[in-house]
Amino acid sequence: MTVKRINPESLAPPIGFSHAVVAEGSTIVLLAGQTALNADNVIVGATIVEQVEKVLQNLLAALAAAGGNPSQLAKLTIYCVDPVDYRAHSREIGAVWKRLVGRDYPAMTLVGVTRLWDDEALIEIEGTAILP
Repeated sequence: MTVKRINPESLAPPIGFSHAVVAEGSTIVLLAGQTALNADNVIVGATIVEQVEKVLQNLLAALAAAGGNPSQLAKLTIYCVDPVDYRAHSREIGAVWKRLVGRDYPAMTLVGVTRLWDDEALIEIEGTAILP
C-alpha cells in the first residue's frame, strides 16, 4: 500500500494539512466523530487545546483498535464551535498534533458549528484512514 500526499504548487501552501491524499492497494477505515469524552462519558478539558488533545487520543484509540496507526490518517473533518478560538490557539494545537500524531498531515476540513451533541464539547473530529 502506498499513501501519497499531494500539494500542488498552484494552490496556497498547506499549513497543518495536505490538499489531497492518494492511496493504492488498501483498506479504508471510517472513524466516527470523537469529542473529548472520557470513559465515564464526561467531557474532559475546558479549553480548545485541552479538548483537542483528548479528541485526538480518542480518535487514535479507535484507529489503533481497527489495526491502524496515525501515519495512515488520510482525511479529517473537524467540527468546531469557535473557529476563531481554534485559529488563535493553532500553534498549541499543532504542538499537540505533532506529539500525538507526528508530522504527516492528512487532508483536513474545519467546519464551524453552532453546537455539538454534548453542551461542553468545543470540538469533534471524524476521520478516514487507509490501511494496507
